Amino acid sequence: MSGENAGYDVTRIEVLEGPEAVRKRPGMWVGSTGERGLRQLVLEVVGRAVNQGLSGRSGSVDVTLTPDGGVRVADDGPGAPFEAAGDTGGTGLEGALTSFYAGAEPSGRHIAALGQSGAGLFVANALASRLTAEVRCKGVRRVQEYARGVALAPPAVVGPATDSGTTIAFWPDTEIFDTTECSFALLAERFRQVAFLNRGLGISLTDERPAGEPRAVLFRFPDGVRDFVAALDAETGAALHPHVIGFERQDPRMAGTMEVALLWSRSPEERIRSFVNSQATDQGGTHVDGFRDGLAAAVTAYARERGLLAAADPDPGADRIGQGLTAVVSVKLDRPEFLGATQGLLGNIDVRVCVGEAVREGLGNWFEEQPERAAEVVDRIVRGVHQD
Repeated sequence: MSGENAGYDVTRIEVLEGPEAVRKRPGMWVGSTGERGLRQLVLEVVGRAVNQGLSGRSGSVDVTLTPDGGVRVADDGPGAPFEAAGDTGGTGLEGALTSFYAGAEPSGRHIAALGQSGAGLFVANALASRLTAEVRCKGVRRVQEYARGVALAPPAVVGPATDSGTTIAFWPDTEIFDTTECSFALLAERFRQVAFLNRGLGISLTDERPAGEPRAVLFRFPDGVRDFVAALDAETGAALHPHVIGFERQDPRMAGTMEVALLWSRSPEERIRSFVNSQATDQGGTHVDGFRDGLAAAVTAYARERGLLAAADPDPGADRIGQGLTAVVSVKLDRPEFLGATQGLLGNIDVRVCVGEAVREGLGNWFEEQPERAAEVVDRIVRGVHQD
């Protein structure tokens, strides 16, 4: 060991706290300093506003990309107080902007996971060159401004308010990010997905950056994942039946809820989209396994009860049942358990059993209620079995 190394001790350890800890290693929090990380930064802020809506405190979320490279996120909730919420122990907005622990997003089935870090406003504030927080509550408008995560002054009353809500406007720091140009199309696709997965939630996105008229989209879907499946199927235009099959259930065994929708088309492809707490699970997991279990059980039972399969015929395989299938499987869990660090594969064992039972029962009921359509779907699957 060299003499220089021998002199290293605990006094040489550098401890970073607050915004500087985030700014020192931004990739740990948003994934990168490129456009992907920039998008995650936006999603951290939008996630707080969306969860206001899911908790019943807000009806809509409006996101605006401003010409000067900023992002403005507004909700029409009651207005989050800057200070902690007294005896309730709630976290104030100022605490959420300045503390990792105070600002961390809540977890559980009643929130939508938009960002990756879950640190919410704290990370966005630290990685913004400036941020303005506005609260409209009880007829009063209060504002606080920050620079790189540090408050410039205490919250101040700046005038009357004719409505209620919270608005966060921030400008991603050019010292951190390689670009401040966030993709309208990619944000719009993610907001559309979240609106599908949370029935009745309204999310708008406005882009004021192009010269001339700004472009804007509004997403709100009263039928939730049923609308999602209908939109996916519209891309093929080859549905075997005009109505989406959908059902939902709350099951205490898995400490959560599920919402499933599906239909079969004449397309040869299988398209299954799966989500946990509004986050895509690209590798699937126990919710998708349970969906396939229930699907196979319902189709096989119907085919054998109707004599479409002889005793000697094998059960339809997953490839036959999945041919032409479009489906969305969404579960919302209090305690999701993922396999691996990317949260792309759900591991909760109870979820497989619960989803499987719900799908078998729900699809079985649809077969009974829609015999002509059921026969068309199952006949097509059975013909494939006989051709093998």
